[in-house]
Amino acid sequence: QVQPVESGGGLVQPGGSLRLSCAASTRDFRLLNMAWFRQAPGNQRELVASITRGGSTNYADSVKGRFTISRDNAKNTVSLQMNSLKPEDTAVYYCNTPQGVWSWGLGTQVTVSS
Repeated sequence: QVQPVESGGGLVQPGGSLRLSCAASTRDFRLLNMAWFRQAPGNQRELVASITRGGSTNYADSVKGRFTISRDNAKNTVSLQMNSLKPEDTAVYYCNTPQGVWSWGLGTQVTVSS
């Protein structure tokens, strides 16, 4: 069972940027569609961005134009560049397939606060 490892979170002021990274140890990575999710306290986990194995991307309306998902198949990683961060972006961020078929990792905490 694949368990992704997320990193790159932290505390940032509103308007700031962070880049998240996720590593997944599977030789089938290049064949998979991938996604970033987030979960804020008291809320359900929501899909933030996804990328197909061919590189097509899709974003939640709340992050469109601010977040960019990308992948590096040679390194089995998927990244999320987050710009113009807002306090409402505060959450634990996770990566997985869009269907969430893997075990969920520990995630990485993103806190946007002045």
